[in-house]
Amino acid sequence: MPRKRTPFRRNTEDHTYTALRDLTHEDIVSTACSLITERYHRYDVMKNPDATKAYLTLQLGDLEQEVFSCMFLDSRHRVITFEKLFFGTIDGASVHPREVVKKALSYNAAAVILAHNHPSGIAEPSQADERITRRLKDALALVDIRVLDHIVVGAESVISFAERGLL
Repeated sequence: MPRKRTPFRRNTEDHTYTALRDLTHEDIVSTACSLITERYHRYDVMKNPDATKAYLTLQLGDLEQEVFSCMFLDSRHRVITFEKLFFGTIDGASVHPREVVKKALSYNAAAVILAHNHPSGIAEPSQADERITRRLKDALALVDIRVLDHIVVGAESVISFAERGLL
């Protein structure tokens, strides 16, 4: 993952940061996301489901449209990359299993964690969410890629299909 240039200078002696210019709210949030992403990609994603939920909340939580994403994982369930794949409206996004399979194969992923947000703020999975999860699980299974979870991010809660026994 390429490093983004940030509006901060890092002091390697005491691990502090100094702003290089006046910062906007977006500068601070963007830099925080970059630092968290960099740290998160070093760890085994399945060792800490709460960290996975926090990471996905950071990535998807305040979006105004529904966005369907995937975390692509290697055979030891370490993050290869996170990618936002499909963008929708305030209440839905069209998800194409063929495209998810193509992306997973292009990253040589052994497993995936599916994720999307509900801009309404209510994280409760819909029947459509359950249907697309089954379709994706079946399509990815054909090429030996496991679906470990599908996480729905809402304003006040995050729902895991795996924790609910829906996978």
